Amino acid sequence: MDLRNIAIIAHVDHGKTTLVDELLKQSGAFRENQAVAERAMDSNDLERERGITILAKATSVEWKGTRINIVDTPGHADFGGEVERILSMVDGVVLLVDAAEGPMPQTKFVTSKALALGLRPIVVLNKVDKPDAEPDRALDECFDLFANLDANEDQLDFPHLYASGRSGWADAELDGPRKDLHALFQLIVNHVPAPRQIKHADEDFRMLATTLGSDPFVGRILTGRIESGRVKVGQTVQALSRIGQKIEQFRVTRVQAFRGLAQQDIDEGVAGDIVSLAGMSKATVADTICALAVDEPLDAQPIDPPTITVTFGINDSPLAGRDGKKVQSRVIRERLMKEAESNVAIKVADTPGGEAFEVSGRGELQMGVLIENMRREGFELSISRPQVIMREVDGQQMEPIEEATIDVDDDYSGAVIEKLTGARKGELVEMKPAGAGKTRIIAHVPSRGLIGYHGEFLTDTRGTGVLNRVFHGWAPHKGPIPGRRAGVLISMENGDAVAYALWNLEERGRMFVGPQEKVYTGMIIGEHSRDNDLEVNPLKGKKLTNVRASGSDEAVRLTPHVQFSLEEAIAYINDDELVEVTPNAIRLRKRYLDPHERKRMSKAG
Repeated sequence: MDLRNIAIIAHVDHGKTTLVDELLKQSGAFRENQAVAERAMDSNDLERERGITILAKATSVEWKGTRINIVDTPGHADFGGEVERILSMVDGVVLLVDAAEGPMPQTKFVTSKALALGLRPIVVLNKVDKPDAEPDRALDECFDLFANLDANEDQLDFPHLYASGRSGWADAELDGPRKDLHALFQLIVNHVPAPRQIKHADEDFRMLATTLGSDPFVGRILTGRIESGRVKVGQTVQALSRIGQKIEQFRVTRVQAFRGLAQQDIDEGVAGDIVSLAGMSKATVADTICALAVDEPLDAQPIDPPTITVTFGINDSPLAGRDGKKVQSRVIRERLMKEAESNVAIKVADTPGGEAFEVSGRGELQMGVLIENMRREGFELSISRPQVIMREVDGQQMEPIEEATIDVDDDYSGAVIEKLTGARKGELVEMKPAGAGKTRIIAHVPSRGLIGYHGEFLTDTRGTGVLNRVFHGWAPHKGPIPGRRAGVLISMENGDAVAYALWNLEERGRMFVGPQEKVYTGMIIGEHSRDNDLEVNPLKGKKLTNVRASGSDEAVRLTPHVQFSLEEAIAYINDDELVEVTPNAIRLRKRYLDPHERKRMSKAG
């Protein structure tokens, strides 16, 4: 069967997974009466809840005698490690662009990786049926983007289609028949080259492992594209590391290929196809699985280095062990090492004491997803504020810079620019009208300046602004950037918070806890209205007497307290504070729980 391998690239919420749904339906991958969930490729619970793609996944469709392997790539730069590996498996890319928004930062990030590998893109202008769609402008911006990314002549001469993924049509002309995705299927078959590996089907077997999975019945499963030769069930092969060191020799117990949303067992995998192998016990991502006669590993695509680090520790608060079952540092370490093995963009290192672990990654969202997965698995953790990873180049300290692309209402653009270019040390690169009363602002801001900014940004723009960020490069250290200005309210007692006490504390600032919630000494229960920390008693009840008067028994009416999401809590804390994460709660606390110990530490400097 004729074969094509493609990846679909798009910014968050530009309709990539919805388009893949339609490709599957119109290719006949589903039965007429088969019940299929919306966004079928988002198999992970977190992906469905957040509406984003986190894990790169493959599927396969048949169209008029051609098998098309489709790889769904994450749209967020924090999960770029998934993208960089997965692009080595394909021969072409479909760039999906919202006809109203045009190319966005994550589009730029992934497209630069694809163009560097020499892949020829197909541009699909999606959502052209939206009222504010400007497909011609979006197409011009795509060409400018490719030119800025040093695309060659072949890549700049890209074909394009107009489409609506939700309605299930794509046409070469804007006023086309708007019936189905026939034009997209035909363009993929005609424009994307067949895998060159097919020519090497008679050579020794070689495959680069790009994703790692596991199955309770067969153990580790490695997925990748066969570069040369064939592989059969029962065949004995070996695994080589990036430097050519032999890791293990094993017998292939299962060969699977993608057929629709499922994987099917096949007898033999041939060069050019994307398959999953089982039977290994040590081999992992970026290793070469090959015949015993091969002694040279395949080149693995280099991964961009991490830019932030977060400390994961055991939960040592007075409420530890009440929600989760996995609380020991040994169990936490095993889970983090397992994550680092399958996700090459994450690095894990032990701290000197051995009770905590430094986890380095691409961004706050990637860390937030990892922590959220762990708490759902029953872990209890204490998490530190993210710290930016610095570099030293020729004796000069360098820090990571991010490109922030912001769409805000015209009325709020001044406040946003003032915040970014003032204390946060950003540089304004571009500012232009985006239509419909909105302004697009592009700024280069130190990663340190964007930690914890998103909540402030939503407040400044009354919740109407959209902020996207992507790693831009390294620049000399820009000096100190002030953190959170407000102090916090710290509980000085253990017990259940009392509504009357919280009501009296509201004049001191915003509360983070409600009545009858468990609190303990050192726990942060609110934000102080001033810049200093204040110890308060949230357990103090009302003094009762046997005298009643109409004015003294007012009903306690509490303002709704602030409830942080995981990412908001991690971004909110200062360096001397921690986030306590359990399966059922997210709490903030000071590093030193005992007030006397805290005073002693401050006196000692």
